[in-house]
Amino acid sequence: DTANKIGTYSIALSASFHGIPFYVAAPSTSIDLSLSSGQQIVIEERIPKELTHARGGQGEQVTVSGISVWNPAFDVTPASLITGIITEK
Repeated sequence: DTANKIGTYSIALSASFHGIPFYVAAPSTSIDLSLSSGQQIVIEERIPKELTHARGGQGEQVTVSGISVWNPAFDVTPASLITGIITEK
């Protein structure tokens, strides 16, 4: 499994659906072989205000007050969707 920018999982799903190989490019130093699956990856959460306010949280509120927001910094793509991982090695 890999953790990457938001949208990677969606692109991997689309590639799989269309029969297109999906590769992940990453430096070998970012690979953690001590984890057995992506379920063990701690998902960093960004502040909700980035989604509820304009200009990345710096502007005026653009949503109703009191809504729940989950703003993960990255998503996890399961190994079953990944053809291979490309590193500098």
